[in-house]
Amino acid sequence: MDSPNSKFRDFNFTQGELLLVNKPYNWTSFDVVGKIRNTLKPLKLKVGHAGTLDPLATGLLIICTGKLTKQIDTFQAEEKEYTGTMILGATTPSYDMETDVDETFDPGSLTEAQIRANCAQFTGDIQQYPPAHSAVKINGERLYEKARRGEDVELRLRFVTISEFEITRIELPEVDFRVVCSKGTYIRSLVNDFGKALNNGAYLSNLCRTRSGSFRIEDAFEVVELVEHIRELKTQPELLK
Repeated sequence: MDSPNSKFRDFNFTQGELLLVNKPYNWTSFDVVGKIRNTLKPLKLKVGHAGTLDPLATGLLIICTGKLTKQIDTFQAEEKEYTGTMILGATTPSYDMETDVDETFDPGSLTEAQIRANCAQFTGDIQQYPPAHSAVKINGERLYEKARRGEDVELRLRFVTISEFEITRIELPEVDFRVVCSKGTYIRSLVNDFGKALNNGAYLSNLCRTRSGSFRIEDAFEVVELVEHIRELKTQPELLK
């Protein structure tokens, strides 16, 4: 299968295109959609993404334009792969670096064998709560909006599937990992639960989505690169349909 980006000059945005983008750090997924929509503004197209990435995460974001936006739910339902780094010995309210450390632990007694073996209980069908600082909607409002106001947040248990969970590097307090999981999995929650299971603490310090279904980060455009390409197409109307 050709990469969605391998025939860029043949794009037909109106009929519908699937664009693979490497979401920058500190951008929201909606920031990326907005940038591309604005660049394609003369065409007045629908533009949407298939699967939100947190602002502090990077990696593969699938963008759909035109009629292909009708297939967003299909792309969003596909299996995802992530690589990341967790910090053992501390927790944060957001389960990542968005908020400050609120509790510390001593990770010095943890062995490499314990850390690696801990993955087993988080493989398969598991239950997890989404982070209070997340985009999940309750009664029409995002949880992070309530959390940032200091309000109590109602968390609802969800079922997800972790197909693969492996530790790839241990240099305490840092632990690198790779996860293959189902739609709706919160890696921040997985990391937080991982720390608890070790009678310790953990929060996410780095996360990259490397795959969604059969689409891979290696084939993704940087946002600036994609925008420049689209602007070039504006000088060639036959290519910007």
